[in-house]
Amino acid sequence: MNIMNARGVRSPLHSYSGIGVTLLGTAINVALVAIKVTAGLFTGSIALLADGIHSASDIATDLAVIGGIKLAERPPDPGHPYGHGRYETFAGGAVAAALIAVGLFISWRAGSDLYAHVISLPGVGVLIVASVSIIAKEWIYRRTLRVARELNSAALQANAWHHRSDALSSVAVLFGGVGGLLGWGNADEAAGIVVGLMVVAAGMRTVRGVLHELLEGSLSRADTEAITEAVERVDGVRSFHKLRARSVGREMFVDLHVLVDPSLTLLAAHEISMEVEDQVRSACTRPVNVTVHVEPDTPELADHNRS
Repeated sequence: MNIMNARGVRSPLHSYSGIGVTLLGTAINVALVAIKVTAGLFTGSIALLADGIHSASDIATDLAVIGGIKLAERPPDPGHPYGHGRYETFAGGAVAAALIAVGLFISWRAGSDLYAHVISLPGVGVLIVASVSIIAKEWIYRRTLRVARELNSAALQANAWHHRSDALSSVAVLFGGVGGLLGWGNADEAAGIVVGLMVVAAGMRTVRGVLHELLEGSLSRADTEAITEAVERVDGVRSFHKLRARSVGREMFVDLHVLVDPSLTLLAAHEISMEVEDQVRSACTRPVNVTVHVEPDTPELADHNRS
């Protein structure tokens, strides 16, 4: 749900759920770090200790996400007339970079151990800790991803995948533990390579989305079609062109030219433009800033209007 004030500016209430779910993830990460490191030291499981370090990296990315959200909520100023939404986008990029680094580290560590013929035979205690980690991190992943989609937050979406990467690394620990009980001492390393590459792929997908926004990429086809249908519903709009739309953090900026009856009064044409703005805002699923340029629909201006 979008929360806007009377002037169409996003309310800080819009971010409370994002910060809340991130703080919840931080609390889970702190608990998991303590459990994994302690269990790793007692059982001698290198894989579990590495998994604990991975959970610790989640705490750092949680803080980056919270900082990005808070900075993005700063209102527009003379130096930043379009607001500060890109801070959150940059936070998403930072988390994505951390994802890629963690994934590469997991794969490298697992590959090195496999090459060195390291045998890992953790006990049942490791299986219990890994299972708890998988359940907790998959739960917070799903919850964070749901909020990320509601708020259209690149930072939260990247952080959700960071939670899942931790769950996947715990799957590798679990797989290694089960393999060890069955007598296969390299199960942990084999699973670690696959999981690490999966984490890298998730990070690359997030980077692609962040770069699309930073390079002024257009909105999704679904958003563009919704805007088009909204404009076409307005009585008095004969046609429109030069529709441009982009994302700035969680907000959208849309500008377009509409053609109206040239005999209309200035007041009537202005009322049509306001109706276009209202319809576009109603059609969009997140905060949107709309600029409408009104043009008379005359044969003399047809070529100019099409240019």
